Amino acid sequence: MNTSIKARLGIMMFLQFFVWGAWFVTLGTYLGSIDFSGSQVGYTYLMNNIAAIISPFFIGMVADRFFHSQKVMGVLHILGAMVLFYASSITVAGPLILFLLIYNICYMPTLALVNTIAFNQMENPEKQFPAIRVWGTIGWIVAGLSISFFLAPVYANVEATNIPIKMAAIASALLGVYSFTLPGTPPKNVGKDITVGDILGLKAIRLMKDRSFLVFVLASLLISIPLAFYYSFTNMFLNDIGMINVAGKQSMGQMSEVIFMVLIPWFFVRLGVKKMLLLGMASWVLRYALFSLGDVGGTVWMLYLGILLHGICYDFFFVSGQIYVDKKADESIRASAQGFITLVTYGIGIGIGSIVSGNVVDMYTVDGIKDWDTIWWIPAGFSLLVMAFFALTFKDTMRSTS
Repeated sequence: MNTSIKARLGIMMFLQFFVWGAWFVTLGTYLGSIDFSGSQVGYTYLMNNIAAIISPFFIGMVADRFFHSQKVMGVLHILGAMVLFYASSITVAGPLILFLLIYNICYMPTLALVNTIAFNQMENPEKQFPAIRVWGTIGWIVAGLSISFFLAPVYANVEATNIPIKMAAIASALLGVYSFTLPGTPPKNVGKDITVGDILGLKAIRLMKDRSFLVFVLASLLISIPLAFYYSFTNMFLNDIGMINVAGKQSMGQMSEVIFMVLIPWFFVRLGVKKMLLLGMASWVLRYALFSLGDVGGTVWMLYLGILLHGICYDFFFVSGQIYVDKKADESIRASAQGFITLVTYGIGIGIGSIVSGNVVDMYTVDGIKDWDTIWWIPAGFSLLVMAFFALTFKDTMRSTS
């Protein structure tokens, strides 16, 4: 893969995750400013999870069988840009949630398409892909910094406005146009029969005959529920208690993600999968406890530490989990197994969490004032229970080969 191709794919990844980071982080704060209840915020974020469940059907049944990936991505991003820009002007809950569902149905399939386009250009994906994918994380970071340090000086209280959503729509339109210039990536399953089971990764269900894999799947589902609290309400919480330039500061979580991603192989060899996964879960417990105890005064360091824990929270559980699945599944069902665990976590688990988190926030809101201390202890306690369940029931059968 030559330098020109690397640069073009890097730009693609940068824009792909810039778009997502531009609207997703501050959405909860904006929705609160237009009088959405906690449950309405949760249901709005749920649209992302529903789209994550739907998108594999689109990829498997349509994109992988009939069209070049770069063209499909271009159309989806341009269509998504129009939908998102229009949605930014809607302030009524029902219509806004509906249009964000339509937008997410456009966006979520492109996550798989950018990987397909990148892999198609690589001779050695294991070595070459990380250097391309890291530009996606950089794009997410730059989106947060742009909101805090470029938009905030121009627009007062920008995170509570629709400006970040409009910025995401503009970036999506740019990526849509740019997509048509990317290397040709023809459909890979022309003429093949694809079943629903293939798309959802249901072949991997047989792996759950192994007790430890079953425990891993259940723990992955359950730990994804408190994860939704972070995605849906952290920005609202930090703005609510008086922190400034929150979007930029939240990007520190992605910075730590890059660092720990590099360190995962070192930790994996020395700790094994069980301890890695337990450290990831323990970090969720600690993060939410820090959010409950911290404030913007003398304990502001707790809030920053809670943000920086994102690298361990995400990498040690989700990335280590993907490695575990890769080792556990034989080659014939490896892709199916990865698809299945993605469905369980990002589709079902975080989807349930989006609903639960919104209702918890409503439960502890009185006269518009949110009891954030209590709110954060709930996902902390739930994460601790999941951690205890996993510690007592999971047997690390991979330890000797890690």
